[in-house]
Amino acid sequence: MTELDHRVQGVDHTAFPTFDPAGTVRFYRDVLGFPVVHSICAAGWGPEDHPDFIHFFFDIGNDDRIAFFYYFGLEPVHRHERGDAYAGFGPDVPEFFVRSRHLAIHVGDEDDLLEYRRRLDASSWPVEMQIKHETIESIYTHDPNGYMVEFTRAMRPVTPQEDLDANLTIDALLDVVGEGDPTFGKLLARKAELIVERAAEWELSRAGEPGR
Repeated sequence: MTELDHRVQGVDHTAFPTFDPAGTVRFYRDVLGFPVVHSICAAGWGPEDHPDFIHFFFDIGNDDRIAFFYYFGLEPVHRHERGDAYAGFGPDVPEFFVRSRHLAIHVGDEDDLLEYRRRLDASSWPVEMQIKHETIESIYTHDPNGYMVEFTRAMRPVTPQEDLDANLTIDALLDVVGEGDPTFGKLLARKAELIVERAAEWELSRAGEPGR
């Protein structure tokens, strides 16, 4: 497979609807300290039934932004207790699935992570979980719209070997999904096969490294 050149420079913005603009501004600007950096006010947009709206943006660092749409006169689109402003989930949907969609914001170190924990715990949106998993440590809460927000810091650098393992895992996943009836066991078995198949190629690559 030909490797494509990587030209993107991160996330310009990610956008969500809100039915609580006041709470949203309190959470992101006043509690977390993310400044408002842009807003768009529009009287309708395209189709005749499109409501008037405001689209407003918060700076989340590194020239990245999180943005929200508030549509004047639009009522909440669902009445489920679980979920967020965008989508609701009934009791038949497992909790792990509901929690899988979230926004993760990177911070520099443990001090920064704990500072955001302090800000959140002093607000109406305290931290719900603090977890160390593999190479990162994270705190989680939900914003006023029900969106899960994560703050995360790296506990150590990710190694080239881990990058290689990640690509190997994805290649195995695509193979077992393509065969139909995928399982975790089949994924691990196919990954083991790929390791055996590619071992000779890796050894040749290592032999050509400087100093060998």
